[in-house]
Parts: sequence; C-alpha cells; structure tokens
Amino acid sequence: MLLEDLPTPCLLIERRRLMQNLDRMQAHATAQAVALRPHVKTHKSIHIAREQVARGAQGLTLAKPSEAAVFAEAGFCNLRIAYPVVGPTAHEQLLGLKAQVSFCVDTTEGLHAAAPVYAAHDRTADVLLEVDTGYGRTGVPWDHADLVALARLVEETPGVRLVGLLTHAGQSYDGPQAGETAEAALQRVAHEERDRLLEAAQRLHEAGVAAAQPGAFELSLGATPSIYHLENRSYAGFRITEIRPGTYVFMDGTQVGLGAATWQDCALTVMATVVSKRRDATGSERFYVDAGKKILTSDRRAGADGFGTLLYNPAAMVPMPHARLVKLSEEHGWGQVLGGATLAVGDRVRIVPNHACVTVHTRSTCYLVDGEEVQASLSVDARDAVT
Repeated sequence: MLLEDLPTPCLLIERRRLMQNLDRMQAHATAQAVALRPHVKTHKSIHIAREQVARGAQGLTLAKPSEAAVFAEAGFCNLRIAYPVVGPTAHEQLLGLKAQVSFCVDTTEGLHAAAPVYAAHDRTADVLLEVDTGYGRTGVPWDHADLVALARLVEETPGVRLVGLLTHAGQSYDGPQAGETAEAALQRVAHEERDRLLEAAQRLHEAGVAAAQPGAFELSLGATPSIYHLENRSYAGFRITEIRPGTYVFMDGTQVGLGAATWQDCALTVMATVVSKRRDATGSERFYVDAGKKILTSDRRAGADGFGTLLYNPAAMVPMPHARLVKLSEEHGWGQVLGGATLAVGDRVRIVPNHACVTVHTRSTCYLVDGEEVQASLSVDARDAVT
C-alpha cells in the first residue's frame, strides 16, 4: 500500500525517525545510569511499547488504571501509574491485574482511600509520593513539612509500602524566562527537578523515614523537553533511578518550539486533503483541509501561532513558507497563505501536530510508513482507556 491509497485525515508514523528516537532515549538513559520507564500515554500502542522494552526499557508508565489494564493484558508486567489514583473502583481494577503495578499518592485522603482496599485483600501496594518540584500541579511541595508527614503516614498504614518519590517537570513547557535562551531554560529546569527531588529524599532520610535509604529508594522524574539535559549525580548517597519521558517517541511542534527537537526528529504527521480554496478581501489566499479539531486538537505551541505546521517537503521535514493553519473547525483546518497558494483542491498535505499525545488519542489506527510506502497499520490500543 502507498500513501495515496490511504483515506484522509490519517496519522502517519515515519518508522526510521521513530526508531531513531527510541534508540536515542535508551542510549541517554544508559549513559545516565537510570532506568527508562517510558510514558505510553503518548502512543497508546502495544507494538511501540514492545519496541521500547526490546531496547531496554524497564517497565512502562501509564496515566490511569484502564491504560494499565490494556498493557497488563498484553503481557507487560512492570507498570507504574504516574498519577494520584483515587477511588475504590480504580484500586479494585488494579488488584485484578496480572502485573506489578505501583501508583502515586499526594494527600492523606488519597492514601486513606487506597490502603484499606489492599489491606482487605491481604495485599500491599507499592506507592510513590508525588512531589512538586516547581510545576505547581499535583504533588506535595518538595520543601514542605507535609512531605515528611505523609511519608511517615504511608509507613504506618497497612496495605501500602513506600518505595520512592516521583515528580514531573511540567514547567519545562513554560519556555525561557526573560533574557534566557531556550537551551538554558531546559537545562535550568532539568537541574532544578533533579536537585529538588534529591534534596526531598535526603530530608526524608534525615527525618528517619525508614524507606528513604540511599541506594534503595526510587527517585523518578521526567518530561520530554528537559530530559536530555539530565545529568545524574549523587547527593548524600541518593541518585535519580528512573526517567519517564513520553513525547520523545514522536516529538511534535511544541518540542521543536521549545528547542527540545528539530523538525527532522518529528516522526508523527497528519496527512490531510485540500478540500476547498478561496481568496479573501485582503488578497490572501485561504485553503481548507479535512483535518480540524477532531484530529489536530486546539493546542497551541511555543514560539508560533497556528494549529500545526504544514510541510513543504515531508521527506526532508521542511516547513511550508508563508503558510499557516490559522483556525480549526471540527472537520476543517483553515489555512492561509500571503499571496498565492501553490496548493490545489485535491492536493494532499502533511502537518506536524502541535501536541502528539492528544492527536494520537483521536484515532483508532496509525500507519507506519517508510517514505511513500505504508508498512503496517498500528492500533491505538489504549485509546478507549479513559478511567
């Protein structure tokens, strides 16, 4: 099958770029002496997860119990939910999985809701305290006394076992501060995330939390933009033990805008068809493609306007000059070109999405391609995992 045989809109994954991204991240994890536990919410694909494990990934990261169920059923046995799991239904689901599953807590309420479920089944769940190292979302602030108190409470509570700390440097998506380069911003965030997590572990150790022992306490971090700036180091005997990037498998317009990737790293594109073309009163030419909010999403990216990047030369990943996707309807992408557009009705275009994770979630199938050849169709296996 060739690209011209596919219906549009559809998602294409360039196999060569995908494999290069997988190899590069595994090499980085090995060089920093950390386990790679990739976040599979980006691709939701059993096939790609197997490729990651075959290269050395030591388990998978997931966003929710229903995702864990999909990958456990496929035979993956070392799963970590990097999210505060709350509610008896969710924990009953985890209990039924034929896999080792750990999850996060960051409140006493969440702990008290989880522990009795496992204790009632004479089971002990591995939990990590989620730590906020600067993002300001979920997680106990890394320098707050509540972290020690919650760690002690976990150790005193039947049904759970404290195995480590986990954080996410979501602030790496904020971009540079005033007077800062993109690279300096990512390096700053990577160092802050690492150092604050190490200091939090040391604080627990000094407070007498039994589980917080250097060499035996898991310290998990990760966000694709800053992950390649991680330089692991020892602090009072503690070291980062694992990384959990997700978007690195495909990269996207946001990663390029942040300086974490180049267009040539982007493995995922949306293929669309030009369905209409008009010239407006300003003299600009508008064209419309069959890819709208339902596939490209309404996410913006750092450093640019628009809802995705149109490619002039997909083989070389060269963006189309002077053309932008300025608006999205549900089923239409609104393109604009200053002057005359070279695109004609019926032409096919390739678009790098701003946010790969959300884009993949809109489809049930992606196509693995090599140039103009379609090599395989890949199921988005965990697409329906929403709880």
